[in-house]
Amino acid sequence: MSTASGLRFEGTAFWVRHRHREFGPFDYEWSRDMLGIEFLYGRTKFGEYCSDDEISADLKEFRLPMRVVEVTAIVCGSIVFGILNGLSQAEKKAILLHNLEENDLPGFAENVEGMQDC
Repeated sequence: MSTASGLRFEGTAFWVRHRHREFGPFDYEWSRDMLGIEFLYGRTKFGEYCSDDEISADLKEFRLPMRVVEVTAIVCGSIVFGILNGLSQAEKKAILLHNLEENDLPGFAENVEGMQDC
């Protein structure tokens, strides 16, 4: 990847590129009881979605740049929204791009690789 910022997806995993450096993989998986979604960074759990009223995430231990944390939060939120609302892959991508633009992160929205418009 030659751009300074962006996102790269491989299946459910994604990497955040910030200042020409990639951070990841970030990923998610269903909790054991299948009632929630756990967020992972390099196979280590950093948060989870249990319900609309119970969402937690803490990436402090990884000492990531704040911009990477911001982008990761938006991506994870967009993914959960897409899953819970049964959106198509194209709709999920549109929501993600919209959320990045809404949060003043156009450099990341303009450089998304691997998220197919199915």
